[in-house]
Amino acid sequence: MHPDANTRRLLYKIAHVYYEEGLSQKQIGLRYGLSRIKVSRMLKQARDLKIVQITFSAGNERTASLEHSIEAAYGLDEAVVVSSVPSADGKTNLNALGAAAAECLVRGIQGDETIAITWGHSILAVVDALPTGNWPDLHIVQTLGGLSQPESKINAGDLARRTAQTLGANVTLLSSPGLVESKSVRDSLMNDPQIKRTLGLAAKANIALVGIGVPNSTSFSLVEVLKEKDIERLTSRGIVGDIGLQFFNEKGMQVPDEIHDCVVGLNLAQYKAIPRVIAVAAGVEKVRAIRSALKGKIINVLVTDEITAGELLRKQ
Repeated sequence: MHPDANTRRLLYKIAHVYYEEGLSQKQIGLRYGLSRIKVSRMLKQARDLKIVQITFSAGNERTASLEHSIEAAYGLDEAVVVSSVPSADGKTNLNALGAAAAECLVRGIQGDETIAITWGHSILAVVDALPTGNWPDLHIVQTLGGLSQPESKINAGDLARRTAQTLGANVTLLSSPGLVESKSVRDSLMNDPQIKRTLGLAAKANIALVGIGVPNSTSFSLVEVLKEKDIERLTSRGIVGDIGLQFFNEKGMQVPDEIHDCVVGLNLAQYKAIPRVIAVAAGVEKVRAIRSALKGKIINVLVTDEITAGELLRKQ
C-alpha cells in the first residue's frame, strides 16, 4: 500500500535529515514530534519505498525544495509546503493547508500531551481535517477567550471543543470573552481562579496550533473583533501581525499597545515558550507577518503554500 502525500513528505524529510544532515534518531524525534521507535520504523519504510536511494525522491521535488530552503533560511524545526491551487474563493488552498497541518499535528501526538488551540479560519480548516482518534489522556486547552459570536465556527471555544471530540481527548475551555473594554475588567478576569488555571495549563502546553493575523481591513477574522480606529493605531505603530491578539512588529517583537491590556489570553512570551508551535498561514498579504513571526522565533513549525514560501525566500 502506497503512503499518501503527507506521509511520503514526512518520510522524505526524516530520511533527508538522517542521511544528509547527520541528525540522530533522537534529534529527529524531538524535531518532528515523534518517538525514537517511530523514527526508526519510518526510516525503514523510506528504504523499503526506495525514497532512500543514491538521490532523494520526495514525490513533489518543488515543494520539498522549498521546505528545506525555508527551514535552513529561518532556522525552523519544520516547514510544510502544499501546492498552490488557484481558486476564486481561496477555499481549495485553505482546505489543503488544513489537511497538511492536521497531519503534522496528529503524527506528533504520543497520547499524554497538552495541545493549545487559538482561533480563526486557518485553525477551523485544521479542525475540519482532523482524523478521528482515541486519546483519553490527551488534553486540549483554549488559549484565548471567545472573540466572535458563540455560534461562530471560528470561535476558540468551539474549535477547542471540536478538536477534543474528534481526537477523543479531554478539553479545558476558557470561560471568558477574549477582548474586554478595559484593563480593570481584564485584570479582574485574569485573577479568576478558573481562568487563571486554564491559562496556566495553556502556558505549559507541549504543542500550540496557531494562525497568524494581519491588522488590516482584509482580515476576515480581525475585522469581526477590532474597531477601525484600533487597526489604524496598530498599523501606525509598526505592527505587522498577531498571534492570538498578541501583536508584533517587523522584528517579531511585541509592541506595547493598549489593546494588550484588554486581551484575556496567553501573551507572546508564553506562546514562544511552548516547545512546538505550529503556525498555519498563507497568502501574499500575510508574507510580512509570517516572516516577522519567523524572525522573532515565535513559531518553529510553519504550514503554508508554495507561493507564500517563494515570497518568504525572496524577501528574507
